[in-house]
Amino acid sequence: MASAAFQRSHTGWLGLRYSDHGEDWVELELPWRADLVGDERRPVLASGPIISLVDMASGMAIWTAAGAFVQVATLDLRVDYNRPAREHASVFGRIRCYRRTRSAIFVNGIAHDGDIDDPIAHVAGVFMVIRPTRGDTRWKTS
Repeated sequence: MASAAFQRSHTGWLGLRYSDHGEDWVELELPWRADLVGDERRPVLASGPIISLVDMASGMAIWTAAGAFVQVATLDLRVDYNRPAREHASVFGRIRCYRRTRSAIFVNGIAHDGDIDDPIAHVAGVFMVIRPTRGDTRWKTS
């Protein structure tokens, strides 16, 4: 299911790659590409592709924490930039699902360019569960 998303969608066009995961988090990589640069005078990835990166990593963190694919929609995704990425550098989105309720899921994390202690941006988001199943214990309050 995740491989199809990486091949046939916006995610695939961006070239997002799986990097790592844990029990409640996922890290994806957005490789540097010249056509994803926002300002030709400075060869760093534009903010739009980085937002797509952390949005997809958020969804995958939710699926990982739930142990299954769950349909979600992004309600709010805040990306607070600390600095630009390094020139010609890939950007990684490392997102953790930290709270789940019956109808909403909360995530936080960072975007970094190789050093998790020096993030490009901090991320916080809220996602809505689409069609929560009655009696589905994966979405009980944590």
